[in-house]
Amino acid sequence: MDNVKVKICGITNLADASLAVELGASALGFIFAPSPRQMTPQKVCKIIRAIPPFVKTVGVFVNEETTAIREVKQHCGLDLVQLHGDESPDLCDELMPYAIKALRVKDESCLPTSRAYHGKVRALLLDTYSREKVGGTGKTFDWNLAIKIKEIGIPIILAGGLGPSNINLAIQTVNPYAVDLNSGIEEYPGKKDPALMKAVMAAR
Repeated sequence: MDNVKVKICGITNLADASLAVELGASALGFIFAPSPRQMTPQKVCKIIRAIPPFVKTVGVFVNEETTAIREVKQHCGLDLVQLHGDESPDLCDELMPYAIKALRVKDESCLPTSRAYHGKVRALLLDTYSREKVGGTGKTFDWNLAIKIKEIGIPIILAGGLGPSNINLAIQTVNPYAVDLNSGIEEYPGKKDPALMKAVMAAR
């Protein structure tokens, strides 16, 4: 479904960013939290200045102070912030209208949590639960849970182990507002694979 938007996350260099834009990605994600893909505001600023307009730029943060998030957003010129930690609905509301909340989906216990963010975020990004990681697991979760969360009425960004082999099925099953791609299109953490990027954009 061509109307489903694509966010390429974990961007660390201009070459990957430029190819993502060329292939039609709607948004690019830059990780500021500790990660193999962690970026500094200075490096992100240089990449954003070098890409064409009309592509959304998203900063990924984990349990960061709102003041620090706002400072990085302003310095880099980010359009949106994606909160991947234990940020409360009220904290997200403080960062509106540019907050996206990531939820790690394990089972139906995530449904009440999802409802609490209604009206306090622009979208919910649904990722796979892991004890070890707050994101980038490379694993899928039960998409039926995504369908149930979608019924709450918040735009859904589907993440978790998506790549060329399953992107079409994911979109057909969930029909999310957008999909988020990261480890499933990498050569190694922080470096995208051009062939996989092309394949996944063609397969959706």
